[in-house]
Amino acid sequence: MTAPPDVSAPVASDRPRLVIARDFAAAPERVWQAWANPQEMVRWLGPVEWPATRVEAVLQVGGAWRACLTARDGSDVLWQSGRYLAVDPPHLLRFTFRWEGTNHEDGPGVETIVTVRFERLAGGRTRLTLIQEGLASEASSRGHAHGWGSTFDRLAQALQTEGGERPCN
Repeated sequence: MTAPPDVSAPVASDRPRLVIARDFAAAPERVWQAWANPQEMVRWLGPVEWPATRVEAVLQVGGAWRACLTARDGSDVLWQSGRYLAVDPPHLLRFTFRWEGTNHEDGPGVETIVTVRFERLAGGRTRLTLIQEGLASEASSRGHAHGWGSTFDRLAQALQTEGGERPCN
C-alpha cells in the first residue's frame, strides 16, 4: 500500500459519516480500473441527473483529481475535487472530496475523506464499500447517499456495457 504518514487526515468526529456497500458483477481488478482511469470514470461518475462530463486524475498518493458534473439539461455545472491519500490497487482508494464554488449546498470549505474498499467475492464479483467521513450535515449525508447510489447504478451499467458509448470532451 502506498500512503503518506498523514493518510488518516483528521475528520471532525461530530460530523455525519456515510457508509454504502454495493456488489458488482466484475472482478476487483476490473472495478478498480473503472476508478483508476479518468476516461472510464467519465462514463459513470456522478448521479444520473448530474453526470460527469470531464474527469482529470493523477492516481498516486498526493495526486489531484477533479471532476465536472453537468446538469442533465445543461443548465449548470458542479465541480468536485481532492487529493489521493492512499492508493493500493486493487484493494483500497482513499481521497479527499470537496465541492468547488458556491452552487452546491455544502459549499466551499467542507472537505470530506472518502475511503473505497474493493473486496473479492465468489464468482468473480466485487463488494465495494464506500465510507465518506466529515459531511456537513444529515441533509448533506442524505444527498451524498443519493448521489453515490445513483453513481453506483451507473458504474454497474458501465461495467456491463464494456466498450459502449464514450462521451465527447
